[in-house]
Amino acid sequence: MIRALGTTVGALALGLLPLALRSYQLGLLTKMLILAIFAMSLNLILGYGGLPSMGHAAYFGIAGYTVALLARGGLTHFGLELGAGIIAAALTAALFGLLALRTQGAYLLMITLALAQVLWGIAFGWRSVTGGDDGLPGIPRPVTGLLWSVGDGVRFYYLVLVVFAVAMALLWLVVRSPFGRALVGIRESERRMEVLGYNTWAHKYVAFVIAGALAGVAGILFVYDNRFVSPAYLSVVLSATGLIMVILGGAGTLLGPALGAAAIVFLENIISAQTQRWPLVLGLIYVVVTLFAPAGLLGLRWRRRATRPS
Repeated sequence: MIRALGTTVGALALGLLPLALRSYQLGLLTKMLILAIFAMSLNLILGYGGLPSMGHAAYFGIAGYTVALLARGGLTHFGLELGAGIIAAALTAALFGLLALRTQGAYLLMITLALAQVLWGIAFGWRSVTGGDDGLPGIPRPVTGLLWSVGDGVRFYYLVLVVFAVAMALLWLVVRSPFGRALVGIRESERRMEVLGYNTWAHKYVAFVIAGALAGVAGILFVYDNRFVSPAYLSVVLSATGLIMVILGGAGTLLGPALGAAAIVFLENIISAQTQRWPLVLGLIYVVVTLFAPAGLLGLRWRRRATRPS
């Protein structure tokens, strides 16, 4: 009952906030929601599947570049652009999964990092197509295939909010399904699940592809938001940021990664105005969270409830 009430209040707040925010603040909230989708996608394999990845930005960036090239080529239909971006991200995840899931632990981290860096290198060097380190500016937002225009910040925010709600609902269905429960079982003891007759590799592979496709959705929205794409969207920094968002909020929870994304975007906005050493600060945040709050922000809340005298 309390959780349902909290969800309702949160949804109402997100729906009404644009009426009280200035354009810059609204843009910041929009970025929080987009990166929350990215963090939640990584949480599916990290928090529920126990599969760490340092290359998750690959799917974010490949979908972004796909949509950018289509939009610059004259395609203006949201559904077609979204579908193409998701397919590109899912196919990339399917290919990377065939290679990466042969390994575990630190080796999985390294191979996902290496595969993502291959895409980053292509985007950086193929200047005639990707614009190199200058990126591709002036990417138009879609004008057809939507119920309302997304030309201004408020209307685009509501599009992002709808996609965020759909992504949250889909992830809730996945993790509550027998597939999701089996994924958690594999995280806890893969050998035990194999003995019980589960095809653990297939479960991990499907989760890997779903996570990649959802990261692609975030990448598409991010390109629409900034009207720009560059190799930074494929970088190890973005992958590491997503990892820290999940850990900070609470891996293995639905809302944790979204809270972590909001906290990181908020801190980046404040700290970047004071210093250009944001990556250093991000690393310090990771160290502090790992040492003092390994279960994340939601884990701290649950720990307080557990230790509260009855």
